[in-house]
Amino acid sequence: MFDHFIWEVVICPLLLALAIRLLAERLRPERAARLLVASLAAAAAACLITLAAFALKAFAEVPAIAARLNISDAYVRADTAQEPWVSWLSLAMTIAAVAGITRVWHVHRRDTAYARRFTTVPTAEGRVLVLDDERAEAFAVPGADSRIVVTTGMRAALDDTQYAALLAHERAHLDAGHHRLVLLARLSAAVHPAFRLLTRQFDYLVERAADERAAAQIDDRRTVAKAIAAAALVSQRTHRAGTLGIAPNSGDLRRAGAVPRRVASLLTPGHHRSLLTLAIPAVVAAFSLVWTVECVWDLGELLYVAAN
Repeated sequence: MFDHFIWEVVICPLLLALAIRLLAERLRPERAARLLVASLAAAAAACLITLAAFALKAFAEVPAIAARLNISDAYVRADTAQEPWVSWLSLAMTIAAVAGITRVWHVHRRDTAYARRFTTVPTAEGRVLVLDDERAEAFAVPGADSRIVVTTGMRAALDDTQYAALLAHERAHLDAGHHRLVLLARLSAAVHPAFRLLTRQFDYLVERAADERAAAQIDDRRTVAKAIAAAALVSQRTHRAGTLGIAPNSGDLRRAGAVPRRVASLLTPGHHRSLLTLAIPAVVAAFSLVWTVECVWDLGELLYVAAN
């Protein structure tokens, strides 16, 4: 079974993480966000199931547990005799993955409960709730009674066209259900260390997708870019000392932080690769799933033979 561990826990996660990092900014943001998250979730599920299978094998290697199950612990251990550490490492990784998933879900529930408070406040502006707060904030609250929350600090910092672009951006998050993509990406990232490096990438993709929807809605990319820059500056200034460097020292804005890269992408839209390039992470994820099925089958055969 050791080959399953190598492929599904080591090689496939690393290949998928590399593919996502290389392709994420070369595809249309909306398509990339949805299809790359789907590939990540599939690979994460395969990895978690494989780890759980090896964790179960670890328990079966314990003489006391094997005796209760009427199986030969020596036979189970012999399957990975050259790599005796793999079952117990998998058990530790399974516990860490479950703890990570639980933590992500807890944070999600906490943030959702906080955001839901704003849906109970009456507003005369439809889906937009303006809060009297000098801090510059704007965010979307998903759900049946979805709405956009904007503080007076943010509203005062933007002119009318920039404010319209900001609302279009937040409305895009709601209409496209981006909160579900972000949650799925973070749950998947909790499964494997290589996937945790991708959370900022997916956050960026979701923001870029909303930027593009907003630009299409108001038919003005430059206004959306200015609104993003202005909102980031005023938000940074009202929350802590210092300013956000919209113009980095490097001549290439795309190598800078998330906000400068988003602004650069709106002002100088690049060429997007064909949707077929998404076949690369999809194939890796599909391969991982197929091998997971075989891994579970092999474990079943191993335990069956050990019991006879």
